[in-house]
Formats: sequence, structure tokens, C-alpha cells
Amino acid sequence: METIRNIFNSVWGVFKTMGLNDVIDIIILSYLFYHIMKLIRETRALQLAKGILLLVGSYLIAVVLNLQTIKFLLKICFQWGFLAIIILFQPELRRMLERVGRSKLADLATFRTSELEVETEKILNAIQAVCDAAVKLASTRTGALIIFERKTKLGEQIATGTLLDCEPSSAVLGNIFVPNTPLHDGAVIIRDGKILAAGCFLPKPAKEELINKQLGSRHRAAIGMSENSDSIVIVVSEETGTISVAENGELTRGYVEDTLKKLLCNRLLPERDGIPTKENTLAGRVRSKWKK
Repeated sequence: METIRNIFNSVWGVFKTMGLNDVIDIIILSYLFYHIMKLIRETRALQLAKGILLLVGSYLIAVVLNLQTIKFLLKICFQWGFLAIIILFQPELRRMLERVGRSKLADLATFRTSELEVETEKILNAIQAVCDAAVKLASTRTGALIIFERKTKLGEQIATGTLLDCEPSSAVLGNIFVPNTPLHDGAVIIRDGKILAAGCFLPKPAKEELINKQLGSRHRAAIGMSENSDSIVIVVSEETGTISVAENGELTRGYVEDTLKKLLCNRLLPERDGIPTKENTLAGRVRSKWKK
């Protein structure tokens, strides 16, 4: 009881001496902890986190009950704990740092309006080509995997495929995914409105054991790619002809031409300073045409 009373008095003493800076410190740490837990939710890392919490709980029990041997062993574990966390959580830490790195600082650069219109038109043409191709491939139940690269560069995946560097069109995409051709099994990667590479191999998802077993290898590869980057991945199922989209590790299904166009336009043409997106702009005019 004396040990418990001392712990309570120590905790109460900390609260009594807390200032505004301590409150701000706690709020920031709570915010970071919340987003870390959100990042590793439903992944193998969550099980590791539970194991670490179990060790911490065991150490507290050992302190209260004065279990010297367990305290000694756990102290040794905690001395190397930081390095162990880096090793065990390497995939999740990499994803977190990549998301932090997707800041909008680069968007603060000033460009000429004509250059912005050209860039916007290229992306819109690519969206139109992908939507047309996806609908046609879905109607014939031809499997397809198409990636729109965003801020996270996909150089590792591009290196596994065949460089094309060509303008996207429904015909080109249709020919790439013809069954039994050299490039049909891999993914097409689109960068800056152009087909950069085809036949690319993608990483496996971190939470593969939680994915519906009815989903095939293309859907799993799409989820894995969206977990490791901010890319938008379009999948056409060769079994059902269903069009799906993977983003941030989540897969949504049942898209048709209009809903796919709307999603891609909203994701790939966000409103930014210097990039007009209202009805009197190029992107806005195309959006209006799609709605008709």
C-alpha cells in the first residue's frame, strides 16, 4: 500500500506543477499518438503495438509488486526498445514519413497560367482515356490495373516494367491489357497525364490476411500500391467486369463511367492557388460537359 500511495502522490505532484506549456505538450503528443494508431490500424503492426503495451503493463505490475527479476529483464528489453520499434515498424514508419512529406509547399511555386492549362488538359485527357478504356475492358471482362501517380514517385515500380512514354488513349490501354500479351499482367503507371510504363509489378498489401479472399491478385496489388503511396489505382476485374478504385489502402467497388470520372477529377485536379477549377475554367468546362 505504501508503494501505491507514493505513486499516487508522485502523479498528483506532477498535475499540481503543470503549466500551459505542459498542456500544449500533452495535446501535441496525443494528436501524434492518435494518428500513429490510425496509421497502423488493421495491420500486423497493431498486433506488435499490443505486445509492446503488454510489456509496459507487465513492467508496471513488477514495479508495484517489487518483482526484481522481471523488472531487470524488462529494463533490458526497454533499453533496446527504440531500435526494435524502428525495425519492426519499418513499413509503417516509411508510409507515415511519406505522408508527412506530401506537403503543399511545392504548390506555393508560381507558374504561368498557360502552363497550368496545358498540365490540366493533359490530366483531363488521361482521365477521359482511362474512363473510356475501363468501361470497354469491363464490358469484355478483361482485367486491367491502371495507376495515376501523384506526389509520391513510383520509380521502384516503374523500374520493374517497360517504359512507353506515350499519350494515353482507349486504344493504347485496350491493347496493353489484351490477354496473353507481354504487358497484360502488370500495371500501367500514368505520370503527368502520360503513360510512363506498363507491365509494372506492385508491392503486396501490409494487411493481406484481412482482405476478402474473393479478391484476386490485381485487387490485392492495387491495395498494396495505395498503402505505399498516395496514388489512385483503378482495377477492372476479369471475373466480374467490376470497376474498383484503391486509395489510401481502401478499395471501393462498383464504379461506372460517370462516377469514375468524377472521382478521378476530384482527386487529380484539387483546387489550388493559381489553378482555377470553377465553371469558367478548362477543368470546369470539361466537368460540365461530363455532367450532361
